[in-house]
Amino acid sequence: MKQRTLIHGVILGLFCLGFGLALALTEYVTHDAILARAMEDRQNSLGQVIPTAIHDNNPVVDTIQMQDAAGRELTVYRALKGGRVTGVAFEVFGSGYAGKMKFMLGVDAEGRVLGVRVLSHKETPGLGDKIEVKKGDWILQFAGLSLGDPPAEKWAVKKDGGRFDQFTGATITPRGTVAAIRSGLDFYAAHEAQLLEVN
Repeated sequence: MKQRTLIHGVILGLFCLGFGLALALTEYVTHDAILARAMEDRQNSLGQVIPTAIHDNNPVVDTIQMQDAAGRELTVYRALKGGRVTGVAFEVFGSGYAGKMKFMLGVDAEGRVLGVRVLSHKETPGLGDKIEVKKGDWILQFAGLSLGDPPAEKWAVKKDGGRFDQFTGATITPRGTVAAIRSGLDFYAAHEAQLLEVN
């Protein structure tokens, strides 16, 4: 009986070792392709929040590392033209109805929003997902706005006395989105000199 158990254990161990080796080999073989795809996705996101007309560099690789107000590591993508920073993009986070939402926010050198795009969320399809540009143009209304336009007290949804519409039946998602964009503009204002500094 012990010998039989030992044989089964050895067989199981060999299967596990074989599958482990197969997974490691697959990861090794596809590693470069996965990195290339991630780079393409990042370039696509940045291309939607940093217009190509304002830079002559590649913002995907021209980055600096910082920390946001919550202490999260933050990669800031910088657009440069003629040797000066014309805009930056970085991730901002908000709380939605179904959890954390992540956005890419582009800001020009004067602190105005260049664009905002959703990177990830778990909001209700057909309701909260209207923050996606492919589901509607709600997210486009932030382009050109800044901390002073609208005034600070108006950076909220209309239900809270602010400027921005909420969705019918969904206030939490737009509220979290507006707060995320506002926090990103606050971050930019607090670190403007560092963000615009060219080494």
